[in-house]
Amino acid sequence: MRALRLTRHSAIKSRDSATNQLHALIVTADDDLRQQFASLPIAKIVALILDDGRFVDPADGYLRAMSSLAGRWRQLDNEAKELARALTEFVAQSAPAGLLDEQGVGSDVAAALMIAAGDNPHRLRSEASFAALCGVSPLDASSGKQQRHRLNRGGNRDANMALWRIVLVRLRWDPVTRCYLDRRIAEGKTKREAIRCLKRYIARDIYKILTGTRTPQLAT
Repeated sequence: MRALRLTRHSAIKSRDSATNQLHALIVTADDDLRQQFASLPIAKIVALILDDGRFVDPADGYLRAMSSLAGRWRQLDNEAKELARALTEFVAQSAPAGLLDEQGVGSDVAAALMIAAGDNPHRLRSEASFAALCGVSPLDASSGKQQRHRLNRGGNRDANMALWRIVLVRLRWDPVTRCYLDRRIAEGKTKREAIRCLKRYIARDIYKILTGTRTPQLAT
């Protein structure tokens, strides 16, 4: 799972590099060529360069370079998609019951959380320990009468990012999560502090799923 995820992220990073280089070539090309690709998404640009005979001219240095980068982009894009499919299949076979049913938990997020837990089984002795592993346990930064907690910069950053992605999805689509955020802000917390509370809450629920200690909810 870790190998698939790392390889996919590597392909995506290389694809992004090819995207930036291709855009740089287009920006510095002559006016006619630049206008043909203006405002087009990268996938459309690649399709035009590779599939349209107008842009094939070995004697033109710009077109040759653009064709090479477009071919590289398409290869990396196909590779990233194939690795994503493989990761999805593997996670579906390995994930604990209920993990992929959680709102905001896709194959990549689930893989990051499962890898963090699998690499540190001794950190699953309690939900507080798992929260510390994910870097979402609150760190006291109170001073005098001011009571506050600061960002925990420790823990597994991939797992921390996975929890952050879950929060973003739920803030957009889940009214209960949005109401919780509004309530915490009304209590005097900043938005960042409220999001940290959400990440801590979600870490507690994920821990119960990973360890099989979550109490099933009865249908009403």
